[in-house]
Amino acid sequence: MHWTMALIIICALGLGLYCSYLTRGSPERQFLLEIHKSLGMTAMVLIVLRIPLRAVYGEPKWQATPSTPVRIGAHAAHMVLYALMVLMPLSGYITSASAGRSLPWFWLFQWPNLMPADRALGRLASTIHEYGAYAFFAILGLHLAAVAWHRLIKKDEVLSRMT
Repeated sequence: MHWTMALIIICALGLGLYCSYLTRGSPERQFLLEIHKSLGMTAMVLIVLRIPLRAVYGEPKWQATPSTPVRIGAHAAHMVLYALMVLMPLSGYITSASAGRSLPWFWLFQWPNLMPADRALGRLASTIHEYGAYAFFAILGLHLAAVAWHRLIKKDEVLSRMT
């Protein structure tokens, strides 16, 4: 599930960033935002499944016992990643739903809109979504740096833990 979610999240983040540079209301932006929203809703469903699975089965076992600072840092980074994996799709959903915009899933169906129209809530959710994206880029950079450190410096098999 790790690699599937990684691909979905990276694509959603990339599309969101790209769309931020496109003209509001342009056909290209609208088309790409439909994909962005679909990826976000897919990520939301997957994280709703992933959290209980992780609670039941625990995290993958370390091949070697890491030092306490490494273990604490890895745990903290993963908690931030999980928080963002919940926060980003949820804030995106609230942004669209509170503005009465469609919530498509790859042109196959519309997610139900469970939010009342609320401009203030939509602006707040949009701000959270925007700054959450910056945080996501930062934590993903840290995550990739940690993987590189494990692979190139420590020469351990950390990639085999990523399931």
